[in-house]
Amino acid sequence: MNAQTIFSIGGMAICGLLVIQLTAFAGRSVQGLLHARKQFRLSQELLRARITAAKRSLVFSDLSTAAWDGFRKFRVKWKTLEANGCHSFYLVPHDGKPLPPYRPGQFLTLSIKAKANERPLVRCYSLSDSPRQDYYRISVKKAVSQDPAVPDGRVSSFLNDHVKEGDILDVKAPSGSFYLDTDSESPVVFLAGGIGVTPVLSMLNYLVETQPNRRAYFFMGARNSTECPFGKHLRQVAAEHDNVVLHTRLSAPKPGDQWDSQGRVDVALLKSVLPTLRLQYYMCGPPAFLDSLTNDLIAAGVPKQMIHSEAFGAASVKKKPKPSTPAPDDENSIVVQFARSGRIITWDPRFETLLELAEANGITIDSGCRAGNCGTCVTAIKSGSVNHEAEVDADEGSCLPCVATPDGHVILDA
Repeated sequence: MNAQTIFSIGGMAICGLLVIQLTAFAGRSVQGLLHARKQFRLSQELLRARITAAKRSLVFSDLSTAAWDGFRKFRVKWKTLEANGCHSFYLVPHDGKPLPPYRPGQFLTLSIKAKANERPLVRCYSLSDSPRQDYYRISVKKAVSQDPAVPDGRVSSFLNDHVKEGDILDVKAPSGSFYLDTDSESPVVFLAGGIGVTPVLSMLNYLVETQPNRRAYFFMGARNSTECPFGKHLRQVAAEHDNVVLHTRLSAPKPGDQWDSQGRVDVALLKSVLPTLRLQYYMCGPPAFLDSLTNDLIAAGVPKQMIHSEAFGAASVKKKPKPSTPAPDDENSIVVQFARSGRIITWDPRFETLLELAEANGITIDSGCRAGNCGTCVTAIKSGSVNHEAEVDADEGSCLPCVATPDGHVILDA
């Protein structure tokens, strides 16, 4: 073996060693780069989580102490049309003082004097946006009666037809027990029927702003797009956030409407979209919408405590006509005594509630939502008992006449 051959073999060996060392170095560099990227992603996620926690802490930090007592003056800063007969009202404090936060899903109580010589009417409207520091937003649909003999909703009509930007409204602090569990990160299902979209929209807006990794399924039910406020906004939210799944179901769509399926929102639809039915549900809409979904979900094995709901109903539009003649007295008649008013009235089952009986007989009981949610009409029971048509938050010895009927003879402190 000559010197040239030896040098050639030695050179190749050296080159081989260099290649091995470079390969090892490159491998370590790639691994280091991948590790650095992973650490960077983890740091970003941690930073986002801390920012989210800070936002949530800021929103709810003064929740229990910042609210006011009674009514406070608010100015209508903006009034915007959302759908046919439905406007949003952006309210700012007339006194210029800060706004207290609220939980997404809660409502405002308004006192509206529609006519100069009449006493104010009290109504409750859900806040329809996530908590803000500069305004409250409510969205009100005009309650149109299907019966020519029954007038349209008085307050909803007044707000939509007469209230304008710059007007002053009397408003109570946000309240209500129907709100999103903001401490949880588990998937959530929102179900909305018509204008019942407002409280769950507040929840959705909050979720995408502060809980970007929380999965949300939103089912919107309506007759057609004119009965579907915030449809465009919902589609935009779903398009911009990977954690949101939207399904719009219309029962009577019109040409040009945007929808995913036709019919009514039911458990069969939920099964076709959701990975499992055992999720947390937040639903709002007419009583029939809620009753059907709640009963079917429970029948399908969903625990009752996972279903959270709030009923919406037209405050001034009666589902039954007022009796034109009083119910006949007989030995089996139920007697309702209104102690403060000094009135004793035979219960007429053609009325739906004790509140309707009182109003038909000129007895004043303050009311708001007329669905058992706000507690404005709470009245002490001096004797006897009542039946509530829904689960309500009423203390022992009290009732909510807006959703109550007498269970035998009863004396109310009204």
